[in-house]
Amino acid sequence: MGCSCEELAGSDVSLSHVCVGHLWMFKNLTPLEQQMLADRANRSQRTKGQFVFQQGDSSTEMFLLKSGRVKLTKILENGNEVTLDIRKSGDFIGENMLAEELVYPMNALCMENTLTCGFSKAGFEKIVMEYPNIGLQVIRNMSERISQLTSRVGSMATSSIEERLYSALQHIAENHGVAAENGIRIQFPLTHEELGFLIGAHRVSISRAMKYFKETGRIRENDKQLIITGIPL
Repeated sequence: MGCSCEELAGSDVSLSHVCVGHLWMFKNLTPLEQQMLADRANRSQRTKGQFVFQQGDSSTEMFLLKSGRVKLTKILENGNEVTLDIRKSGDFIGENMLAEELVYPMNALCMENTLTCGFSKAGFEKIVMEYPNIGLQVIRNMSERISQLTSRVGSMATSSIEERLYSALQHIAENHGVAAENGIRIQFPLTHEELGFLIGAHRVSISRAMKYFKETGRIRENDKQLIITGIPL
């Protein structure tokens, strides 16, 4: 019998091979526990331009993206909207539900038609009550994740803006790019403001670094889309 995601999406939709039971947060579970999570997950389809959740909404669900692409943005106190990240199929969003946060701290907007697979807070708590080992492993895996992120922040503090920006562009290209002549083309435009927020730098610094990358051939621009050449920085 096929996965419920396949039945809901249909044969024309390309689904991520990642199953909800195989996510990083559920690492080290038994095959039985992983299958149980997949069986009890909730599936939902959303169209391009629809929100998975909005900043300030009650934080009551977490989602695996089985297909599509989602942009995470945040509205600042001055009213400006900044891009935090772009997630693709196989990625996870809404995990702050487990941190007892009352509301989502950001928006999650579908850039494409999207299929999600995940759990409500009440449903997941019921699962943990029945399978205590799942709760224990989630705590361990999230602690490991926090340690990794802390290490990454320390690395960012000692690297130059050019290194951080090129690394971020390579990461985006690898996850959201397609093959192009002598490089990888990112499939959507990125503003300097968005890039600046992603690496914690001012727009002027981003503009200076982008000019350097173009002059040295590390990046090309075609129809407002960036092509990363893959030349080491």
